Amino acid sequence: MSELQPIPDGPLRTGFTTGACATACTKAALLALIRQEKVEEVSVSLPIGTEHIFRMISCNFDSFSCSCTTQKDAGDDPDVTHGAIIGATVSLNDSGNIVFLQGKGVGKVTLPGLEIGVGEPAINPIPRQMMENACKKVLSEALLESKGVDITIFVQDGEAIAKRTLNERLGIMGGISILGTTGIVTPFSASSYIASITQGIDVAVANGADELVINSGARSEKNLKMLFPDLPDFAFIHYGNWIGETLEKIARSPIRKVNLGIMLGKSVKLAEGMLDTHSGKNTWNKEFVWQMAKDAGYPDELLNQILSFNMAGRLTELFSFAGTEPFYLALLKACYMNCSALIPAAELNLFLISKDGTYIKYPNEFS
Repeated sequence: MSELQPIPDGPLRTGFTTGACATACTKAALLALIRQEKVEEVSVSLPIGTEHIFRMISCNFDSFSCSCTTQKDAGDDPDVTHGAIIGATVSLNDSGNIVFLQGKGVGKVTLPGLEIGVGEPAINPIPRQMMENACKKVLSEALLESKGVDITIFVQDGEAIAKRTLNERLGIMGGISILGTTGIVTPFSASSYIASITQGIDVAVANGADELVINSGARSEKNLKMLFPDLPDFAFIHYGNWIGETLEKIARSPIRKVNLGIMLGKSVKLAEGMLDTHSGKNTWNKEFVWQMAKDAGYPDELLNQILSFNMAGRLTELFSFAGTEPFYLALLKACYMNCSALIPAAELNLFLISKDGTYIKYPNEFS
């Protein structure tokens, strides 16, 4: 997961989850196998209570199995799986059970802490339930209720796509996860990002971590990893813009030490109490920063320059980036107070990171 992208203006088009696509392919393949005829489209019942028709881009069968594929449309969401070719191969079994198998490009769970057990293909519970429901309905209508189905989900280039996610950090190896709780992808939805935060913390706890490094994304993490070389990858969590949700989840866990890395632009929002720091929702408050600098004892001629700045990053033009600088001590103290209130049982350290990778730690000997 990389740095967050800005939300474009105007109405945004919704899309469909990998779980919905996998269900469509599974249903189409089972229908084609039973009928021994090609299926070009199927209607899928989504968890939100609506139906959607998915078109197949391939459908190949013999008397023993069938494979169907479709192309994922994530709408206007910057999803790494947008445009991916997702497929399912199905065959009947005599056990009466629905069995999920790992296909090429779908990951395997190798660490505890996720909803799916170790050794299982990374197909989340709700997509599994969607596929089970679809199969049972098709089998019932074909008077084959005693039969089970072996389902192998695959994703073309899934291994390469997974490199652009945090899957390996979560112990999901060899491909992407098949996800989705509603079947619908809402563009730039906070829910999917927050779900990844929750998963990351669950995995860290399940694997014995009691110390985390939380940070906004890949850029700040690169610098923080040099400060914590002995911590495993799963101890590093991207909060994106959702600092509040991340800390609230940590507060419900046995984590006892939190190291929070933050860039200057987000820190001035956090200092004011904004726990959602997205630029599309909250802009930095120049008057708040002006007052904080005034309280720290800076002269009027310097204070007035703050009001002329178009971005918080320019504050380094006025205040030397050092742990002894009163402005940054005041800024970090305010951030600390807002964050520590959410995790009263954990030790908290803040790291304000500059563009060149240098940092100021708080608390420090000058605070």
